Amino acid sequence: MATRSAMSWTDDGDEPNDDPGGEVAPSRSGDSSRRLIEAAIEAFADRGFHATTTRDIATRVGLSPAALYVHFPSKQALLAEISVVGHEAALDLVERSAASGTGSVNRLRAVIRDFTAWHAERYRVARVVHHEIAALADTDQSRVLDVRRRIEGVVEAQLSAGNASGEMDVPDTRAVARALLSLSVDVARWYDPRGSRTAAQIGDLYADLATRMVSARPPAPPEGERT
Repeated sequence: MATRSAMSWTDDGDEPNDDPGGEVAPSRSGDSSRRLIEAAIEAFADRGFHATTTRDIATRVGLSPAALYVHFPSKQALLAEISVVGHEAALDLVERSAASGTGSVNRLRAVIRDFTAWHAERYRVARVVHHEIAALADTDQSRVLDVRRRIEGVVEAQLSAGNASGEMDVPDTRAVARALLSLSVDVARWYDPRGSRTAAQIGDLYADLATRMVSARPPAPPEGERT
């Protein structure tokens, strides 16, 4: 199984990255493996795991179905790599976001903003890793669920810290953490890059929503940006 890969999306939000395997494919060496992962992401996102055949995946990149087995032992192994590495990339993102600011509110905003934007910019990958979890083998599903708990823990830690400092009022930090993450994840279901809002703008909107949900005021803009 691949190790955690580097994030490849940008912060400006002008356009979603058009490489569907950005977080997953670089962890595999070889052009054919990368192309197969990209094709699998597209096929699983479009048709679902069970409706996709190995032939569907292989023919998208001009290979025979037998060629897929040179790189992956099964269709499920492809899904496992996409799911595990995709979740680990999201965990890496929220951990870095949580460490980027000062104050619980700012850290929570950074996490929700970046996590939401990731699900918009990588909506195809996100659809696969979240919607096809039941198709994973038990061992791979356990790995994914463990990563999910760690992501939830990052958010819950910010809420607990906010309660302790008086910046927030969150009676049930676990339930609110799950609610915030669920809102962000759902963006992948409906996001359309042709829509009126960029991924970054949606991230900012959800950061504002998160602030209101925890009974905190959005931080004041820097002095030079006030109107």
